[in-house]
Amino acid sequence: MKIKSVILAAGKGTRMQSKKAKVLHKIFNRTLVEYPIKVAQALGAEVCLVIGHMADDVKKEVGNEVSYRVQTEQLGTGHAVMQAIDFINDCDLVLILYGDTPLITTDTLNKLIAYHIRHKCVGTVLSAQVNNPFGYGRIVRNSFNEFEKIVEEKDTNITQKKIKEINGGMYVFNANSLLEGLKKLTNNNAQKEYYFTDVLDIISENDGKIDAYMIKDNTEILGVNSKIQLAEATTIIKNRINSAHMEMGVIIEDPQNTYIEPDIQIGIDTIIEPGCVLKSNTIIGDNCTIGYNTKIINSIIKNNVKIESSIIIDSTISQNTKIGPFAYIRPNSNIGENVKIGDFVEIKNSNIGDGTKVAHLTYIGDADIGRDVNFGCGTVIVNYDGKNKYRSEIKDNVFIGCNTNFISPVTIESNSYIAAGSTITKDVPENTLAVARARQINKEGRAKNKKND
Repeated sequence: MKIKSVILAAGKGTRMQSKKAKVLHKIFNRTLVEYPIKVAQALGAEVCLVIGHMADDVKKEVGNEVSYRVQTEQLGTGHAVMQAIDFINDCDLVLILYGDTPLITTDTLNKLIAYHIRHKCVGTVLSAQVNNPFGYGRIVRNSFNEFEKIVEEKDTNITQKKIKEINGGMYVFNANSLLEGLKKLTNNNAQKEYYFTDVLDIISENDGKIDAYMIKDNTEILGVNSKIQLAEATTIIKNRINSAHMEMGVIIEDPQNTYIEPDIQIGIDTIIEPGCVLKSNTIIGDNCTIGYNTKIINSIIKNNVKIESSIIIDSTISQNTKIGPFAYIRPNSNIGENVKIGDFVEIKNSNIGDGTKVAHLTYIGDADIGRDVNFGCGTVIVNYDGKNKYRSEIKDNVFIGCNTNFISPVTIESNSYIAAGSTITKDVPENTLAVARARQINKEGRAKNKKND
């Protein structure tokens, strides 16, 4: 069975009060329109995006994973679907979705399609019950609880206004029947627009069976038309993601204040403390602790790692390592096993060997550090001369005294000892004590004169 999906994303979205297209606003790392696209693709459906307002921007953001049709004039939802007639003329089923409904799930659409097939429908409406149906089209059923029609808010009578089952705006159709209905669709109304819901009436008049499948979670049909609704949808998605991780064995101490993007992997018994932000395909292993207010972006954190109030970007942290508090691991850094990266340490584009300790107040940039190296407080690898960046290497078992500067490029061979306060500008051989500082001179009495100046 071949399924195609037409996703409507041509509207201006004036209520968003924004200079960019409504469907390009983001929830976590995805634009609104990417949510229904991914849901449809998860069903195996080919996707066609009907675009209009700021069409080039939408194409640039979404890319080539979908087909496009352009609605140059916004003449109603029916008119939008008509732009994709050539796209849907060779499939069995067609899903109609909206680019501003990011909460719909693959599971729900699977159930919608199964219901459609099981009840031998020609078209099936996704519906839901809400406490306040004002503004929505009502699902009118007959005395046998069978779908009869959709009545828009402005056309409802007193009895119909009380109906709480509403049209969710998403549908599945047999492709041939939908094509026939679109061919007969007209704009004979006061607004001179082509209403997609009229297709249902056209199909019914030709003895095609239309039904409505009512979902339990009415949040799935919510659209995003303002920044307030954007925040509401973000909260719903956040809660879904956090709940899914907890069901899989992750401990999230304060789900309301934990922000985990889609596609993040977290192992069992890992603890996520409040205020953490996990972004962009990050993978976290088992039995880790991700401490308060930590941000991790596109990084791999292996088993038994403890991170306290730190930032890690585009890097890998190996098992049994401790990071922070207040460490900053910048892109392209690889931290080995059983490493200690302490408070106010910054590492950039560097490799840190197993068992190395960088306790505090140190900068390591563009360097390859061996195993069991000890960095004293205040060490700086000076990798930039104002024009070019250079790389240094510090090999295994080197001890580095406090307040040392390495002027790159230099190589420090294994088992060497760097005296505190040194500025190293030359390579250091193996098993060497390197001292690079001026001899201390005491001039007695001179301090008194300085104070009197």
